[in-house]
Parts: sequence; C-alpha cells; structure tokens
Amino acid sequence: MDPISSAIAAFSVLLLLAIAVSHTVYRRRRQTRDAAVLQEKIEKNLHIPRSLHPVIDTEICIGSLSCLKACPEGDILGIQRGTAVLVHADHCIGHGRCAAECPVSAIKLVMGTLERGVDLPEVDESFESSRAGVYVVGELAGMGLLRNAIRQGLHAAKRIDAILPRGGAGAGAVDVVIVGAGAAGLATACALQEAGRSYRLLEQGTWGGTMVHYPRRKIVMTEPATIPGYGKIGKNVISKEELLEAWAKALEKIQVKVDEGVQVKGIDGQDGAFGVHTSQGIVRARKVVLAIGRRGTPSRMGVPGEELEKVTYGFTDAEQYEGRRVLVVGGGDSALEAAISIAELGSAEVALSYRGAELGRAREANRSKLKKLAEEGQVTMLLPSQVKFVSETEVRLEYDGKEMRIPNDDVIVSIGGDPPGEFLQKAGVEMRRFHGEQLGAKTGEEQFVSEKELNERKRLRRTLALFACLGAVIVAYLAFRGWDYYRLDEMERLRSPMNKAFKSAGPWGHGIGIVATVFMLSNFLYPVRKRTRALTGLWDIRDWLNFHVFVGFMSPLVIAFHATFQSKNVLATATTSALGIVVGTGLIGRFIYGLVPSVGGHAEELELITARFERLRSQLEPMLSGTRERTRLERLIRSASTALPPSSLLVALLREPVTGARLRVRLWLTRGLFAGSGGYARFKLSVLHLRRLRFQIAFYGGLRNLLRGWRVMHASLAVFLVFVIAVHIGVSLYLGYGLI
Repeated sequence: MDPISSAIAAFSVLLLLAIAVSHTVYRRRRQTRDAAVLQEKIEKNLHIPRSLHPVIDTEICIGSLSCLKACPEGDILGIQRGTAVLVHADHCIGHGRCAAECPVSAIKLVMGTLERGVDLPEVDESFESSRAGVYVVGELAGMGLLRNAIRQGLHAAKRIDAILPRGGAGAGAVDVVIVGAGAAGLATACALQEAGRSYRLLEQGTWGGTMVHYPRRKIVMTEPATIPGYGKIGKNVISKEELLEAWAKALEKIQVKVDEGVQVKGIDGQDGAFGVHTSQGIVRARKVVLAIGRRGTPSRMGVPGEELEKVTYGFTDAEQYEGRRVLVVGGGDSALEAAISIAELGSAEVALSYRGAELGRAREANRSKLKKLAEEGQVTMLLPSQVKFVSETEVRLEYDGKEMRIPNDDVIVSIGGDPPGEFLQKAGVEMRRFHGEQLGAKTGEEQFVSEKELNERKRLRRTLALFACLGAVIVAYLAFRGWDYYRLDEMERLRSPMNKAFKSAGPWGHGIGIVATVFMLSNFLYPVRKRTRALTGLWDIRDWLNFHVFVGFMSPLVIAFHATFQSKNVLATATTSALGIVVGTGLIGRFIYGLVPSVGGHAEELELITARFERLRSQLEPMLSGTRERTRLERLIRSASTALPPSSLLVALLREPVTGARLRVRLWLTRGLFAGSGGYARFKLSVLHLRRLRFQIAFYGGLRNLLRGWRVMHASLAVFLVFVIAVHIGVSLYLGYGLI
C-alpha cells in the first residue's frame, strides 16, 4: 500500500474511532443521568405510574430510541442498558405517542401496575362493557387525556354504526343515548350525526364536562384531533377558552344538539331495547354510551367546617379571589394550576396544603412554575400538612407535626373525586382491577389479537412485499441491461465496445453511481425522522423503518453495478467495506438481537430449580452427620447457584471449563456423605443443573450486551459512510466528472 493510501486508511480509522467514542460517551452519560433520576424516584416512591402508561418489552426493543422524543410532555422515557425505560412515571399521563413511534411495536399502554391496581369498567376493544349494548368511553374508561377520550368516542360510534341495523329504533326511540357531554360524549355525538344515526346527548350540567371546570387559560391539549363532519379541532398548544370556542363551532356546523340539565338516574332493559331513566322521564334507545368521567362526587376533607360556603370543590376563575386569602388543598395538577392562577394576579395571599412531602403527582411544568412563585414569596408552601378545622376567618392545619393557624377567606379543595361506582353497579357494568394490563385485553384462554392489530400486520406485510418486488425488479433490470458486459473478465471488458458506456466512469455506470448515492443517502431519512421532535407523527414510524431496511439491503447491490463488481482503489474499498458493515450491523440490530432471549425465562427456571434444591437440601439434612459436612454442602450450593454478572460473558467462557472441573471434583469428594448412591446422584445432578442454568443466564445476558454494541457500530459507520461518500464525490468532481 502506497503512503497516500496508508494515510487515508489511518485517518479513516481514527475518524471512525472518534465517532464511535463520542457516540458511546453520550449514551453512557444519558444512561447514568436516567439511572440517577430513576433511583431518586424509587426512593421517593414516585416510580409507580398513576394510570395509563407505557411498558417496554426489552425482548423486542432494538434500541432505536425514537420513543424518547415522541412524548409532548418531554423526557418521560430514558435509557437503561441500551433500551428505553419509563423514568418519570409520576409525570406520564398516557399520551401514547411513544407506542406509536416504536418501529418494532415493543411498547404497549397498560393500566395499573403489579404494585398498584386501578379499578376500571370491564370493556372490550370496542369499549363495550360487560353489559351488552352499554359502552364506556373517556375518563371513566381510563383515558384521562382529551385527545384519547375523543378517539374512544369516535371508535365506539364507528363500532355501533357498523353493527346496528338501520331503521329499527321504533317510534319515540333513538339509536343511541349518550350520557355526558364532555370531550368523549361530544365526539361520539358528532360521529353518530355524521353517520346519520339518531341519538340523544344528555348532560346534567352544561356541555363541555371537565373542560368547563379547567382554570382559565389552562393549556388543555397538545395535539389536534379530527372530528367527522368538521375536520381538525385544536392545535399543538391550545387553551381552555380556545378549545371550547372550537367545539362550539364544530357543534354548530355539525348541528349537534345537547340536552343540558338532564340527570340520568338509571338504565333498564337489554341490548337493543334500553330504557334510560332521567330527571325528565324515560328515553328509549337501542344502545347506550356512558361518557360521564371518573371524578363523580368530589372527595371531601372530612373535617369540621368544610360545609361552609367559603369551601369550594372546583376552580374556574382566578379573578374572583383578587385581594383575598386563599388556601388551596391538593397536590395534583388541578390544585397547582389553581394556586398558580390566583398567585399570578399579584393581589391575593395564596397558600398550598398537601399531605405529601413532594408534589410528585403534578407535571414538571406546573411544579417549576409553582416553585418559582414560592421563591418569589407569592405562594406559601405547606408540605406536608393536613387541614384539621375550617372556620369563617381561619384554617387550622397539622404542619410538620405541629398545629398551625392561618388567616383565611377561601378554601379550594382539589383532592380528586369518588368514581361513580354506585351508578355503574346499578347499570350492570362490572368493574375490574387492572394490574399492568391493556384496556380491552382478555386473560387466559380469552386472549386475542385485535382487528386493528391484524389490519396493521396485513398492511405491513403488503408494504414489505411491495419493497421486495420493487427491489427484485431493480436488480433484474440492471442485471439484464448489462449482463453481456458484467460477465466479461477485466481484459475482455477493456476490448469490449460496451466498456465506454458501462464502466464506472461511463454514462451508464456514472448514472447508476449518482442514483445510487442519492438512494443511499435517503437511508438517513429514518434517523432524522426518529430524532426530530418536530417530525413526530409524520407517517407511520414502521414504514420509515421498512424503507430504511429496504434501502440498506438495496444499496450494496446497486453500488455493485456502479463499480461493475470490482474494487479498484482504496476509496472504493473503504466505501464498500463501510457499507457492508453498516448493513450487517443493521441486520443484527433489526432481526438477530431480538432472537436472543434475555434472562427472564431461564431466571424463572433457576428459581424453580433453586426451590427444588432447597427441598432436596431439607431432605438431605437428616443424613448429615456433622456441621463440617453440612458446611461443605452449603458451599457447593452457593458456588453452583450464585448468579454470574450478566456482563462477564468473556470471563465466563474462559473460566467455565476450569470451574466446571473443580466443581465435579468437589462433588466426587462428597459422595461419602450420602447413605446410598441414589441420594448422591440426585444431589450431583441438581448441583450441575444449577451451574448450567447459572452459565446460561450469564451467557444470554452477556450476549445481549455484546449485541448492543451494534448500535454504536451501526451509527458510527453510518456517519463515517457519509464522510466517505462526500470524499468520493469530491474526488470525482476534482477529476472532472459532473452530473453528466
């Protein structure tokens, strides 16, 4: 190799190492930071999600980390051991964008956790409850976000329209009665109106539901939703007033009528012939949709004086508290937003009482704003504290273990509400406690794949088939076009009249090179798409990944035609090698990594074997004659069952033959401690089984750690490949080659 080629090669290696090191350092810093935050959350008992939240399947996750920038709430997810993990569980409110942005469907949204269950109505994937014909949507079904509630209402309406025969309502009856005119109820009504279905939308107060009770100017949606017959409602950031105005325009355009001031007392009848009992009589309907929310009756403090007029359980307008002394009770977003709104007026004295030492239930934005107001002296923080007594002029609290009295004019209580369990029970809707399960999911023999998931799989298969056919056509055409030239050896090519056109610098070969370069660079659209928050939601992330894989497969093949299947210089060789390794590491990350099992299954088996071993040991104890023998056996147990560190794959491979031989010798020396050969044989087999399982756990864990390195290699080589392509193009331009 000449000096120039050697210098280029050395520079390329150094550049590649620099890229890999910087990438690794960034990942490790992020992982260290996320690990510290997660540990802090665990210590403060803030690591358990409140309701709907994502669960990441590390067996499937390939570490693309496109989910990290998907959430409108900010960095809710983090990185641990190369895969995504829920770090800020206390701030997660179930947007679901992370699941939508996962290219391999490794994220699912679930309700509750193993530690903390959530009681919700039992519904199927179409939100039909345990009582046939009665649907539950919105916050009552576990979807607190307005956008999610709207989607549920639309989905339920679409399902009803699909299965309900037309023209069978009867005189004086309607197809559907909708109870509750919040976001979910309004969306259901709009969809039914667009479908030409008859309905009654009943609301005991005024339309708007929870939206009406939000504080003024509160940001209530961070993404728009599409309403049938109207179009998009909302925008990326929309306040309460703007959203209510948009809904008013939509209802007017679609001509949705809301029966306000109508209280629903009960539901009788059966699917297809319901009687909904209201304060204004009975309404006959074929289907019923409950969109009444979870708040129900506001929770009370249970202290003397809470019946006074100064105590309110809702907050809408901060201006009515100007110049007054206000105590806000609660630690959630509603309480913080009330305190912030009143304090920002500048004329009120605001105090916040919460029983916890941390405001972990509220969003980071609200907590930061409240902290700033507290530092400026506009809000007095009373954490932890509990209200004990309310009078006309003051409030008594237990604060830091002592009684405290503060002058007071108004008390705003925002400590949640009691779900409408009694109403649901009378309506025949069964409740279910969710422990980390998906809404609508069945258990045991009732498990199924949803129609939506089946359709998504079919669509993805069609996309992959289309890419495969397109790739085959491209390769077949290129091969057919230049077959007579590519099958010639080097000397025959030089003498061939086709050489002028088909050589790399010829019109055909040069044209393929230009097209192949543009085609290859389009592969970077996927990483740009997944790392740019502004592009989140732009087409399905799975389609982007499939295109990424397609281009990765096709690039070496097309480049081979440009190079006429020859490597003629160092630059071409470097380009080809880098491209080949990029594709190879991509294959590892996309397909092979997920096939390597984690320690989960074998760890469970290890626990079962360990339990069996413990039973065996208890049976063996009467056979032991002294402490010395029992100690020897216990040492063998520990040496066989102590788990190896998952990262010690190389060490385990080197030491395993030696440690295995030593263990067998130690086992042989204990054979005299057993009365018969059967006891020793069982003991020996169990110890060896434990040792084998221990090694498998270390092997699989270490192998997955090793394969995680593909991300660094893949990303680093991809960046390096751009550099090589740029040099290649620069040299071509320097030599006089242009687009033509």
